[in-house]
Amino acid sequence: MGTVPIHKRDAPTLGFAGAIGNTPLIALPKLSAAIGRRILGKAEFLNPGGSVKDRAARGIVEDAEASGRLTTGGTIVEGTAGKTGIALALLANARGYRAIIVVPDDQSPEKIALLQTIGADVRIVPAVPFTNPANYYHVARGIAESTPGAAWADQFDNVANKNAHYATTGPEIWDATGSELTAFVAACGTGGTLAGTATFLKERDARIRAVVCDPYGSALYAYVKTGELTVEGDSNAEGIGIKRITRNFAGAPVDDAVRVDDRTMIEMAAWLLREEGLYLGGSAALNVAGAARYARTLPKDSTVVTILCDGGERYRSRIWNAAWLAENDCAPSATDLSFL
Repeated sequence: MGTVPIHKRDAPTLGFAGAIGNTPLIALPKLSAAIGRRILGKAEFLNPGGSVKDRAARGIVEDAEASGRLTTGGTIVEGTAGKTGIALALLANARGYRAIIVVPDDQSPEKIALLQTIGADVRIVPAVPFTNPANYYHVARGIAESTPGAAWADQFDNVANKNAHYATTGPEIWDATGSELTAFVAACGTGGTLAGTATFLKERDARIRAVVCDPYGSALYAYVKTGELTVEGDSNAEGIGIKRITRNFAGAPVDDAVRVDDRTMIEMAAWLLREEGLYLGGSAALNVAGAARYARTLPKDSTVVTILCDGGERYRSRIWNAAWLAENDCAPSATDLSFL
């Protein structure tokens, strides 16, 4: 009987936090062939908490621990559209903290239910503008200030967010693409993913283009194009689009911006599921649509990377629900990529 070969395996990761990052960079072959440029998506939905926000959450928690703001038995407080809250709540479970998560009431019920399932103390507040003291951001800050032993994550203005992407997402993309990379395109919820990743990539090669992919209702498209924080239209996209310059976005080395409407986002989500086998959330679909549109302005055979933020399951009652799509007049109908 022959000897069974023994294969050396990678060392085990250290718990939940150790499994974050090193996600695959997925080629989108049908989309790439259709537009004559290579589109790659960073599969952040494969992080253990299911989204790109796992990276920022880990960076924020580890920074709070290192500074002494978060100690044994403490509480993590955050205002979030959902994804960051989910990641923080899971990290809190793994590290022995409480999590108080403030969520605006216009977010998908799946995300709110998941937060409750994993043990977060969920505080649901009305969705109001940032200028209103009742906005979820300000409510979370107030809870943190009044809760003994609490640390406010402050994902919008805590630069541990973008530093996490500078330290992980940027290097991972560079290692996978190197000098072949032409552009990095991403939407902004806090600005951390785009700013941290783009800063790293452009330090390696200043020719790489960093591009904001913005939904309607956000001010960043106008800011990049004109320098003014002006808003046009609105969007049902969750967790992306901002109307101010956060500390994470400030100084980001951005070269250009594209804007994507809700119908295009929905059409792309349906197309990616049907043609590429990827069941994704709205922000991921918006990113792919923006990456494809921008890629068409580049020379043939260019390589564009974007972020596949999270999966579709958290949006089943919305962008994957026929009644909701009909109510919002954005049911997908295209059989090709004409919507681009």
